[in-house]
Amino acid sequence: MTLTQKRIFILLVVIVIAAVLGRLAFRAFLNLLLGGTLFGGNFL
Repeated sequence: MTLTQKRIFILLVVIVIAAVLGRLAFRAFLNLLLGGTLFGGNFL
């Protein structure tokens, strides 16, 4: 594996992780605004 291939692979992994964490953070923010629970269900 050349250095360029390794850089592209690492970049793709970082992009996937960032997308997953970004969506989760966005859902958490919306749930705080709407007063819901993050993963469904009622904790009260």
